[in-house]
Amino acid sequence: MSDKSSTRRIPHTGLSLAAATLTGIVALYIALVAFGNITDFGTNQQFVRHVLAMDTTFKDPDLMGRAITSRTLQDAAYLGIIAWETLTALTLIVATALWALGIRRRNGLARARLVSTAGLLMLLLLFGAGFLAIGGEWFAMWQSEAWNGLEAATRNVTLAGIALLVVHLPGAAGPSGESLRTEE
Repeated sequence: MSDKSSTRRIPHTGLSLAAATLTGIVALYIALVAFGNITDFGTNQQFVRHVLAMDTTFKDPDLMGRAITSRTLQDAAYLGIIAWETLTALTLIVATALWALGIRRRNGLARARLVSTAGLLMLLLLFGAGFLAIGGEWFAMWQSEAWNGLEAATRNVTLAGIALLVVHLPGAAGPSGESLRTEE
């Protein structure tokens, strides 16, 4: 072995495979959620209606002014959620494909990281801001025994957060984020 550093390309690293796998898992999950909401529209439509109407909360008069009782607005919110889920799923599917191509080609992982980040942040916005903050606190979903999605939202935030951390670990997208290299 010489004293000089040489660089050779390697086909993948554990971190890039982990980032690709986690991105793929989240993509599959949110795609199935969106598919379920589209094909079984009524089930979660009722969930959204009850949360927004606040009709299964403690009905504290100081909070009930926040309730949205218009079915049109409730359904518009639900359609918005489904559209966001679908867009998030498509973004994460593209990110998964970019990870696979980047690992195979040994470059282009920076783009995979960028698209993964966008999709994972979209998921965090939906479940963190949308369900935990707005649904849980603003619409007092935590008070409902029947229509409380905080536990499921927390699982989603946790999964997306862990995936986002792995995607951003040093080396997940290779040194300088462009290709996978190792020093000999």
